[in-house]
Amino acid sequence: MNVTVYLTGLGVSLSLILAIGAQNAFVLRQGLRNEHVLAVCLACALSDAVLIALGVSSFRQISELSPWIDPVMRYAGAAFLFWYGAKSLHAALRSNEALVTGDGEAAGLRQTLITCLALTWLNPHVYLDTVVLVGTISTQFPGFEPAFGAGAVTASFLFFFGLGYGARWLRPFFAKPSAWRALEAAIAATMWMIAARLALST
Repeated sequence: MNVTVYLTGLGVSLSLILAIGAQNAFVLRQGLRNEHVLAVCLACALSDAVLIALGVSSFRQISELSPWIDPVMRYAGAAFLFWYGAKSLHAALRSNEALVTGDGEAAGLRQTLITCLALTWLNPHVYLDTVVLVGTISTQFPGFEPAFGAGAVTASFLFFFGLGYGARWLRPFFAKPSAWRALEAAIAATMWMIAARLALST
């Protein structure tokens, strides 16, 4: 494996994934509440791994299908993100007790994973970052695309597990109900801004 290409893939993937988005906000929330953190981190990282492998190995063929894939993913993703934003806004307006870490009834593993996978696979930006951008950049290293892809996959695992389990250090701050309300409101705003960009983009 070419170490330089591997590190390039790792750096490129980290730079793309660090932007605040629907998936990252969900992982952060699960980490703060300590709910199904391992399953959520694995689901996100493995999903990224599949999409990165797809982009690195089949980018040219996939790009030929983009005329019909793009609008379908765009509007489906916008609809889902708008719904999830409304759900987060409702959570921000609930009673104080439901917002304190550890209080209230935790969502089941199945429901949590469905939401996590929907935020991942219905978000066109995920395909743009993993399949299109990573796939395009990997073509700059003919013969070493697997090393580039391995670096990008490593970055996803490092980021999601770091975010999910690192969130515990923020728990004292989010023990305040007002902080939870602010987080939920910020998540709602993030979802709606992404949804608006998707729906209005051409």
